[in-house]
Amino acid sequence: MKKIFVLSFISVGYFLNAQNLSNSPYATYGIGDVKYDNTIETSSMGGISTAFISDFTSNFNFANPANNTNFELTSIKLEATNENNYFKTDYNNTKSTKHSTYLSNISLAFPLSPRLKMGLSYQPYSSKSYEILHTETNENTGVITGNRFKGSGTLNTAQIALGYKINEQFAVGARANYYFGNLYDLNELAVSNAELINGYETKNSIRNFNFTLGANYQNLNTSTDKKLTIGATATFGNTSNMTTDYRNSTYYYSDAARTEKANETVIEEKTTNSKNLLPLQASVGVGYGEENKWFLSVQGDYKKGESIAYFGQSLDLQDSYRISAGGWYLPNYNNFRSYFSRIVYRYGAFYEKGSLQIAGQNINKFGVSAGVLLPFKNSSITRMSGLELGLEVGKRGTLKNNLINQNFINLKVGFNFADKWFRKALYN
Repeated sequence: MKKIFVLSFISVGYFLNAQNLSNSPYATYGIGDVKYDNTIETSSMGGISTAFISDFTSNFNFANPANNTNFELTSIKLEATNENNYFKTDYNNTKSTKHSTYLSNISLAFPLSPRLKMGLSYQPYSSKSYEILHTETNENTGVITGNRFKGSGTLNTAQIALGYKINEQFAVGARANYYFGNLYDLNELAVSNAELINGYETKNSIRNFNFTLGANYQNLNTSTDKKLTIGATATFGNTSNMTTDYRNSTYYYSDAARTEKANETVIEEKTTNSKNLLPLQASVGVGYGEENKWFLSVQGDYKKGESIAYFGQSLDLQDSYRISAGGWYLPNYNNFRSYFSRIVYRYGAFYEKGSLQIAGQNINKFGVSAGVLLPFKNSSITRMSGLELGLEVGKRGTLKNNLINQNFINLKVGFNFADKWFRKALYN
């Protein structure tokens, strides 16, 4: 089993077939390359969201639904992400690049009352797309052994969130999360002097619910416009199963495209169910800023380790955590003579201790980010609609033990259309 893990990271075939959301070789393991919570507003500020209450009435916070006390308009958001990854490994001194573009967020949010706010959203949660071919030649016998690894599929999430303002300082929120999709992994072993291929297939069918609870406290000093914000969330309560079908069989392909199996003999076949696909997660954040001027926050996220079936065996993922810091700055929203004074500038950085450990190495990630909200011509501080741009630059992985170092540049673009719907006409 360990050999399978290491071989998939010292081969170059992965970089040949790739057009999908997933751009990382680390998507091979578990539920794939996680994309969730990569909204432009969040990612441009390093990932801070737990203690972030937007000063503007047009932004709905799904990460902590309690943080929507200022939200007053109907908001529609459409966002897309362009990922650019640059890989390097000391194995044969190999370098490669990979790119993809995908729709990363669709959301609709609106107030139900002055105290109660609601939002609906869709995002891809994780994805797999890899194909790896590793071959070895026995110098004594001349026999060639080939390992082929292939994966595909996307896990999506749909959400409904509610936030309730208790008073001027306290608010609570809840979010129901529905995960759906199918993930597929295949490992094939072929030997040059054998007619049959030995294949190991894992198919994960996921239909899963869990829930997020959030709370916040904000103290605004009205004489100085300075504010302190504290927020917390917890995600728990898996209510459904992930069904995993595993098959070990021998066969050969009857077509050149390698899609039709012939003479298949099943060696082992089993089905398992798991409820800990998306285990306990928690987040705490603290922020400080000046009303309609600037904001800065630090945040800590924790995710409990989990086990997932992988080629008939259990793959154990470690507890992971993430430290984020970021914020925003608005020069002067009342200066209509200078457009640049009305742009919201965002900035941030993060470090993530990952859940994967391969060949004795932790697969960690860190990066810096920046972004802007370019308001539409007629936008005001109470209707901050506009074009959102984000940039994220970072690194994941390591070159140690022939593993892969991944440098990435992610570009994000989106639109936030916000207005007050269902207004009663004052004049005919």
